[in-house]
Amino acid sequence: MIWGITLILLSLIAVPSLILSKKPNAKELLEKVEPYQGWIGLVFCFWGVWGIITAVLNIGWLTSFPIWWVTLLAGNIVSATLGFMLGFGLINKFFLSKNEAAKAKAEELRTKIAPKQGKLGILGLIVGAWMIVASFMFMAT
Repeated sequence: MIWGITLILLSLIAVPSLILSKKPNAKELLEKVEPYQGWIGLVFCFWGVWGIITAVLNIGWLTSFPIWWVTLLAGNIVSATLGFMLGFGLINKFFLSKNEAAKAKAEELRTKIAPKQGKLGILGLIVGAWMIVASFMFMAT
């Protein structure tokens, strides 16, 4: 359930235009979060990568709990991607600053997925909500 809640929060940060169109007074809250956006993105990028690794290590769940496994994998892919988008500046500064080839590859990847950030944010909201529902279903079994 925590994975789903955090994915929803990350998605809300990633698509501020969606929030502002629904709730105009949310601008002040988003401005308060903006200075920390890079750190939030960095944490979620690594958390998403760790979740992908966890899903791969628990591939045995695919036979017993296929819906939960696919949900976990999809949620973590979205989390890692949105985290990469939001934390790109810090990732570039801390991890890629000494390697120009890696820096160029990361910039190329960011250029490809940047136009899709809004769609990824909406997908994150949907997958996050499904992760919460699926966690209740998983606990019931």
